[in-house]
Amino acid sequence: MNDVDITGMTLEAMQTRAAALRSDIVHTPVVTLSSPMVDEVLGGARVALKLECFQHTGTFKARGALSVARQLDDDTRGRGITAASAGNHAIAAGWAAAKLGISAKVVMQDNANPFRVALARATGAEVILKPAGRETFAEAERLVRDEGRFFIHPFEGLHTSLGTAGVGLELMAQVADLDAVVVSVGGGGLISGVAAAVKAINPACRVYGVEPTGADSMSRSLASGAPVTIPEVNTIADSLGPPMALPFGHALCAVYVDDVVTVSDDAICAGMVVLQQAAKLAVEPAAGAAMAGALGPLRGQLAGRRVGVIVCGANIDTDSYLGQLSRGQAALDSLLS
Repeated sequence: MNDVDITGMTLEAMQTRAAALRSDIVHTPVVTLSSPMVDEVLGGARVALKLECFQHTGTFKARGALSVARQLDDDTRGRGITAASAGNHAIAAGWAAAKLGISAKVVMQDNANPFRVALARATGAEVILKPAGRETFAEAERLVRDEGRFFIHPFEGLHTSLGTAGVGLELMAQVADLDAVVVSVGGGGLISGVAAAVKAINPACRVYGVEPTGADSMSRSLASGAPVTIPEVNTIADSLGPPMALPFGHALCAVYVDDVVTVSDDAICAGMVVLQQAAKLAVEPAAGAAMAGALGPLRGQLAGRRVGVIVCGANIDTDSYLGQLSRGQAALDSLLS
């Protein structure tokens, strides 16, 4: 971590980037979660939901992708961009390219949800399907090598984190007295930006990450003091499924994140049920994870506090959603016990 330069993540730099993106990014709303069940579990905590599920492309990913794409010079833009993703990042990269009039070829895993593949194609991007894992990234690398395209990484790098920092800046302005913020963690692109912004404004505000038990690369990396790659990913929350942490995101999390906890897939589904029943929000598992973390392993730290929960995305098809709600309803009592 010590040799990773994170000095570019200043409050001024985050505010400047947020201002530059403001005309193209939704300033997403915050709503208060009103639920007797949540009140009881969290000891009267006041919970504010930051609705990044209402962002362009349906997730926070639009912020990072556009932040990166806007830094490209004219020559690079002329050659176009590529991305590798199971879903949401491909959609966001295609959207960012369309906003800037850039050609996009995005590589998606061939087991990606067809709903997300259709959303990526709807941006105007050419979608290339490859087997999950190494072959997906190898095809993106080929496009960089053979066509000169710029690779927009799904979660790593200064410009990605500067883009996602806008979520934290907005939340801190919208809810001035926050004691804690809860964020789902995949590769670290969201929490790295949010945590840096939150701590720059209020160092006393706690920042907690939530990972699936079957995709816990960031918690393992923080425990080991260096980025690690896990041998296998096993979670329904495919948006939270990168098998590794990487140096820049890990370094920011090591400095600014207070703790990362893990939750089971059953708990994630239960978190989706809570958001549907209490907030009337239909979200994907990645968003359910944050709520599951708040109501499960983090409840002791959050009881009676003013808490912000990032609702990171809602790109899910009807069949998957109904199945996960059914699973979550069966698991809800366990989460709350």
